[in-house]
Amino acid sequence: MSRRHVTFACEGSALVGTLDRASGGVGLLIVSGGNETRAGAFSGNAHLAARIASAGYPVFRFDRRGVGDSEGDNGGFRRSAEDIGAALAAFRGECPALSRIVAFGNCDAASALMLAGGAGCDGLVLSNPWTFEDDQSDAPPPPAAIRARYAEKLKNPRELLRLLRGQVDYAKLLRGLAGAVAPPAAPSGLAGAMAGGVDRFTGPTRILIAERDRTGQAFLAGWNAGDPRVQLCPAASHAYVETHASEWLFRQLMAALADEQARQLDVG
Repeated sequence: MSRRHVTFACEGSALVGTLDRASGGVGLLIVSGGNETRAGAFSGNAHLAARIASAGYPVFRFDRRGVGDSEGDNGGFRRSAEDIGAALAAFRGECPALSRIVAFGNCDAASALMLAGGAGCDGLVLSNPWTFEDDQSDAPPPPAAIRARYAEKLKNPRELLRLLRGQVDYAKLLRGLAGAVAPPAAPSGLAGAMAGGVDRFTGPTRILIAERDRTGQAFLAGWNAGDPRVQLCPAASHAYVETHASEWLFRQLMAALADEQARQLDVG
């Protein structure tokens, strides 16, 4: 495995990506969420890329326009389809032996891939998709998430003891209980557009949710509860920084890549 930086164009702007080379014919495109650089939160994407490339799958990650080392104006995730497409083309150009590419995105990177109908990739791994409208980013957690949090507290003897001793903010507790029984909010227009994009995508899709992540919880509240593509990582936070969660994420990505490799052999 070797790592090198790559410069490529997107609508007149020079973008910068990083390629972790490997010999496999199936590769992973990592799309960064929010305004994070291609290294990812706590350099998580960089570490993940190195590990997956060591297993034989090339990995490409990039800074979209206006982020990190890339030129241009930052149009946000809703306007990043061209950036993803340019990165995909650069990845294929650097690794001409690639026959299939799986894209992975966390948070609004997952949303961007959904809105773009897969953006030309062969498989998708969508993690904690962002469904909040611009004016909803400070909205409270969905009722199901509040109920789950209180159920967890009731299992903790220390929390029960605090309640019995009056060591809790009762006003806050009452607000939380009211939120727990509130009707679920109607799905946002963004969520509907994301669902439509996934419906257009014909390749395999995995939807990963970190159990303790508010963004993932909000997504689940408005998504089909019986969707078999959804998989939950217990006790995981948004960036999967916990040891068990980072290992779980790695295994999910490896499984998606292995599935694409099997499809490649079937077609061949």
